[in-house]
Amino acid sequence: MNKLFAIVVLVMSIVLTSCQFSENIYINEDGSGKMEFTFDGTQLMQMAGDKMSKTQEKAIDSTFSFKELFSAMGDSIAQLSEEEQQKIKSLEPFSMHMVMNPETSQMKFDMFTNFKSVNELQDMFKAMKSFGDLQGKEKAKDLNNPFSSFGANESTDLDYKYDGKTFKRTAKIVDKEAYKQVTDSLGQMAIMFGSSTYKLNYHFPKRIKSVSNEKALFSADRKSVTIEYGFMDYLSNPEALNLEVVLED
Repeated sequence: MNKLFAIVVLVMSIVLTSCQFSENIYINEDGSGKMEFTFDGTQLMQMAGDKMSKTQEKAIDSTFSFKELFSAMGDSIAQLSEEEQQKIKSLEPFSMHMVMNPETSQMKFDMFTNFKSVNELQDMFKAMKSFGDLQGKEKAKDLNNPFSSFGANESTDLDYKYDGKTFKRTAKIVDKEAYKQVTDSLGQMAIMFGSSTYKLNYHFPKRIKSVSNEKALFSADRKSVTIEYGFMDYLSNPEALNLEVVLED
């Protein structure tokens, strides 16, 4: 299990420098559902080349829960501060499906969790920052964990609400000075993220009446909405992906 953790951290350090991010939410009639955060780094697999082959020569197709992973690391986690342990605990509801195949250049990660209410959802970026922080602050920097470098901290807040009729995704910069500092510090990483995109894919139990975001695209049955945005543009202005979705009666 510790070997698997090491593989995940290394691959994340490569994939997260330039890939396609998707935030997917599936809501059932009773308000429960599933949230999934995917990142596809297939195009980067060849660029990773030797670094990846040294880590894992065989193809991987594995699904595991973070709770299971942390259970195997109990002794190490117990030595962390209470604050760090709480960060780790916030990841326990999540599972990850990891596919990595050097021969086909496929590399994809899906991090997901089920929820009883949309209001339970936490900011996925903050969850991923907690994951990177498991290796310690200095090591997280060495691994170029972008979630340790930008809005996945106290300077921003992301909230989801749903009452059966209206769905809201609201991102806020709560400390503009602190947020400017972390975005200004991206440096070369900003160039790496230049071609990356961030996509919202939201699926509802009823037809959609209206969406506040002008970039929204609807599915044929009008029960799903997709919004795609440049990743660096999103980092510069996280409020750009705020939206309100009103469903039909």
